[in-house]
Amino acid sequence: MIAWSEIIIRLTLAAFLGALVGLERERKDWAAGLRTHMMVCVGSSLVMLVSTYGFEDILGTHNVVLDPSRIAAQVISGIGFIGAGTILFLRQGIVRGLTTASGLWTVAAIGLATGGGMYFAASIATLLALCILWLMQPFEKKIGNRFRRRSLKIVVTGDNATGTLEKILHLTISESSNCLIEKTDSGDLSVSVEMKSLQGAGQAALISALQAMPGVKEVGFQR
Repeated sequence: MIAWSEIIIRLTLAAFLGALVGLERERKDWAAGLRTHMMVCVGSSLVMLVSTYGFEDILGTHNVVLDPSRIAAQVISGIGFIGAGTILFLRQGIVRGLTTASGLWTVAAIGLATGGGMYFAASIATLLALCILWLMQPFEKKIGNRFRRRSLKIVVTGDNATGTLEKILHLTISESSNCLIEKTDSGDLSVSVEMKSLQGAGQAALISALQAMPGVKEVGFQR
């Protein structure tokens, strides 16, 4: 049987490594923060200990053969229900929480490695996870902003709203991929155009041209 001191070391290290990743998520005020990541990591570490050493008393019994990975393997699939709870579908094309869900999955794997005594692998995985979550974020934003599409909302009012709408579509058609036209409660026409990423002078010129059209009541980008 594994020594008590080794059990304490493995579970404590799992809590510490899970806390490191959890602190990064806590910094952004996510629902799955410090305590959630610590619990997942400690729990998966304990599962690994049980899976590996929990049945030593019956090993060697006639016709008894055990696979030490059978229980630990269920952590990888079972963590999915927690990860699914952190994913939010806000609207078409906008999903939040995927990074937190993948972080929980990684923390579970770190816990399994710690429970299995693979301290170096668990520590390196924690370091890489922190680099991906923290250090890579500015780089991701810089690259992502170049390709991110934004929704431009234009509200048209007046008797010639249909004619103005045709001019708007003609002006934005080359820079758009989707267009949604709705009628507001006040009778105005609301046009939501999903735009390609326009930067600097191109974006300012387009907005100025739209604002100069007769009947255009509002122009602005939606989050």
